[in-house]
Amino acid sequence: MAEPMDDPGPGLRTVHRLRALTVELDLLAASFAQRHGLHPTDLRALIALLDAAREGTPATPGRLGRELGVNSAGTTAVLDRLERLGLVRRTRDGHDRRRVLLEVTGRAVELGQGFFGPLIGEVAALVEGLSAAERATVEGFLASVREVVARHAEENVSGGGNVGGNGNEGGRSGGDAQAE
Repeated sequence: MAEPMDDPGPGLRTVHRLRALTVELDLLAASFAQRHGLHPTDLRALIALLDAAREGTPATPGRLGRELGVNSAGTTAVLDRLERLGLVRRTRDGHDRRRVLLEVTGRAVELGQGFFGPLIGEVAALVEGLSAAERATVEGFLASVREVVARHAEENVSGGGNVGGNGNEGGRSGGDAQAE
């Protein structure tokens, strides 16, 4: 039987908790994707499109491809799948008819809310139970962690700082998405 390791200290304890949270969220997302016949990249695309809508940012295929780290053919394949499932709609920009805009359908929102809504509600309730100072600390910490992770993901995609890997550990293929 393995002996417990010495206390790693608050930094590593927090990193381990974040890792465990990430694993649980990934498993939950995989369950949702499988239940609805989605590829993991399809789910990432839906999340990116929902985030863009929430921010009031127009979503285009080019922007989505950059966020997903796939080329235009890969982006088209993702959008074709999502459109066939009735989860995304492509429309022409009213100001520039050459530009295609993407929007998530009400069906996609309903599926997401039905599956993730209870989780989101419980987490929101936890946050609302915090003081304003505690919320600010948590939000600042999470924003900082996201910046660090994004920087490391970008370094891995560009080939820097990648020891023993293939440059794809950041979850972005940066190339063809034919397997998707």
